[in-house]
Amino acid sequence: MKILHTADWHLGKRLDRFSRLEEQVLVMNEIVETADRENVDLVLIAGDLFDNFNPSVEATELFYKTLKRLSINGKRPVIAISGNHDSPSLIDAPDPLARECGIILIGHPKAQITPFELEHFKISKTASGFIELEFNNQNFPVRILHTPYANEVRLKEYLGENKDEELNQVLRENWKQTADEFCDEDGVNLLMAHLYMNKKGAPMLEEPEGEKPVKIGNADLIWSDIIPHQIQYTALGHLHGFQNIGTVEKPVVYSSSPLCYSFSEAGQTKYVSIIKAEPKKAISFEKIALDNGKPLVRKTFDSVEKTIEWLQENPNTLVELTLESETFLKAEERKIIYQSHGGIVHLIPKIRNQVLNDNNLGEINLNQDIQALFKDYFKSKNGGQEPNEDLINLFNEIASGK
Repeated sequence: MKILHTADWHLGKRLDRFSRLEEQVLVMNEIVETADRENVDLVLIAGDLFDNFNPSVEATELFYKTLKRLSINGKRPVIAISGNHDSPSLIDAPDPLARECGIILIGHPKAQITPFELEHFKISKTASGFIELEFNNQNFPVRILHTPYANEVRLKEYLGENKDEELNQVLRENWKQTADEFCDEDGVNLLMAHLYMNKKGAPMLEEPEGEKPVKIGNADLIWSDIIPHQIQYTALGHLHGFQNIGTVEKPVVYSSSPLCYSFSEAGQTKYVSIIKAEPKKAISFEKIALDNGKPLVRKTFDSVEKTIEWLQENPNTLVELTLESETFLKAEERKIIYQSHGGIVHLIPKIRNQVLNDNNLGEINLNQDIQALFKDYFKSKNGGQEPNEDLINLFNEIASGK
């Protein structure tokens, strides 16, 4: 059978003042088209479905419409768990109705899904943090251990009042007990989780820039060696770059976000993972690149002319610009730069060869007039650089209250 693994949709996310919803509509279409083209039997979405606890109407509508299309109106099961950006109660709320379309939404850790049966598949077994699916066109079941993100409050469902116990040990015991009970070799055995997981001894994995850090009780990091031996593939969410932190035989995969959501991701290709699975055999998977979404680009220039030339040659981008110069940008220069491109997210002026010398600044005389105080304050914060005329005029306007 074939399974599509995706995660970290962050529907409704903005990049500073820029909405990404139009790009998200396109990339959601691409994910649906990929699932249909690859003829996948099951879709797993490993958390961070939305970008915040109170998503917009537009983001919520896009989410439900995408799930319905992925499920082909109940023919193909879709399983989605909550991440650290999601409200678990919001994710759980439509589950009874969603099940009629073959969509299983899991918001809380240790949730137990009510068994149900549709025309093409059924949930044959359930337990806390576990479901088993049987398909009419397959002669083996699919077992899934599911662990949505748990914050410190929700973690009490695992730890009770014993906060000294590490989550790694709790998850190890919980997953092992469930796998030992339900996951024999006669089915496909999977784990899906939204956790900050890494392999022991491997370099630390960087969380995305601007991402809410995952810190769970005493355990900042979950180790991949706690995954039960029966699990053939682990579908992870949270980190936005595609990577397998497991082995070729037993992959532990971050499928990546569908779009670049911060400039730390600039230049990354985004993917979904297509898994081929059957009992008693090692799973194989391939990453399929997603083409939609504007490129995020970090560029540094040393002149306004070069900046504008590049911007005009690359209109369909979102840009973080650093402009190095001998002095601060004038208001007219800023205006020309912004007029040349509609996707400038940040414009960072950088003064060349500035060395802060505290001795040159001296003590600030608090008896000066307010404009002189502003000049001294500005110099103290900017390596001795004098504010230009535009800044002085702006300060005077603010100070006068006009």
